[in-house]
Order: sequence, then C-alpha cells, then structure tokens
Amino acid sequence: MRILLVEDDPSLVSGIRLALKTEHYTVDHLADGAMALAALQGDEPFDAVILDLGLPGLDGMRVLEAVRRSGNRVPVLVLTARDAVDDRIEGLDAGADDYLVKPFEVAELKARLRALLRRSQGQATPLLECRGIQLDSTRRQVSYQGQEITLSRREFTLLQEFMSHPGRVFTRDTLTRLVYGWEEDVESNAIEVHVHHLRRKLFPGLIRTVRGIGYVLDHAPQEAGA
Repeated sequence: MRILLVEDDPSLVSGIRLALKTEHYTVDHLADGAMALAALQGDEPFDAVILDLGLPGLDGMRVLEAVRRSGNRVPVLVLTARDAVDDRIEGLDAGADDYLVKPFEVAELKARLRALLRRSQGQATPLLECRGIQLDSTRRQVSYQGQEITLSRREFTLLQEFMSHPGRVFTRDTLTRLVYGWEEDVESNAIEVHVHHLRRKLFPGLIRTVRGIGYVLDHAPQEAGA
C-alpha cells in the first residue's frame, strides 16, 4: 500500500516513515501543502493520505477541501495539534475519513490506518482471500492452500495491491509507483522480477500478463484460449 505523508515536522516524519515501512507500506513524503495538492490532483496512485493541517504553502484543511472538490476519494487521515471539538468537526465535514490529535501513539496511528484502508476497500476484516491465497494485512502473513509463504517486503506490497483489486489491470508504471513510490534508481525490470518471484513462490498462473499494458490478478483462472 502506498501512503502519502504530508507533514512538516522532520522528527515526526522520520518516526512515522520508519514505523510504516516496517509494516510494508510504501511511504512518500511532502512537507508543503501546495505541493501535496498538486500531487493529489495529478495521476499519482496513493492508497491513503496522512495529512497534517498546519502546513506551509497551503493549510491542510484547504488541501483537503480542494481534493474533495476535485472528486478525489482517496482515504485521508488527518493529524493535527488542533484538539478543539469544532476543529475535529470541521475536518470531518471537509472530507477527512479519520482524525488523530497530536501527540499520539504510533500503534494507534497504524491501527487507524489499517481500519481506514479496510473501509475504503469494503473489507470487514484484515484478511484478503483469492484463489487459495490468504493475506493477513495486520500480521503481514501470506499462505497458499494452508502453507505459509515467505515474501519480501516488495513482494508482499505487490501481492496486497493485486489482491485488494482483483480483476484490475495495473500498468507497469502504476505498479512501480505503488511499490517504490518516489525512490530513485529503480531498475527498469523491477516489477517483472517481483511478478516472477510471486509466480514461483505461489503458482505460475497467479498473475496474468496483459500484453502491452501490464498485469492483472484474475478473480478466477482464465480458461484455455481466453
């Protein structure tokens, strides 16, 4: 899952990024409200946004309002030191999906983020199931036909994206940004390598190549000749 963290406190950013990366999230960071709005109004594929309200460039509340006016329904978890009831009401009415007041425990942030992502995908539990595979997003475990499978962080992230959206065709560029974010020096064949490893560790027909476009995890196996 790819998360956009919009926060201007360097120490808080460092702590959140470290905590979320250990949970297999891909975390991109911006410290300026105007830059965050530009990213969210572009074609960047984020699964969720963690948004501070007191930002330079453009206040986080204005960012949130503009994002919702544009029709972008990306889940947004607001982080703020503004703890008055009226502030929380304003944030929720502006389109926030959840609201966490500073200071907070990182464990609570992670739990709220997991719940927010489940709601956005219509999941009642953290367990994803498809074609004999079970993926537990809380425990970060994957099993196939009852046998636990060990995946790297990138492989887990890629599989979670596919299983969260079965039937959706992902382009290679979209998958690269979801798995690596804005990191530099990504090998041009990185996604192909990860897909190859997932097929080898699970089963060959898991992920179908859509020629000239990218990849898809089908709800059910494709019939011969399909």
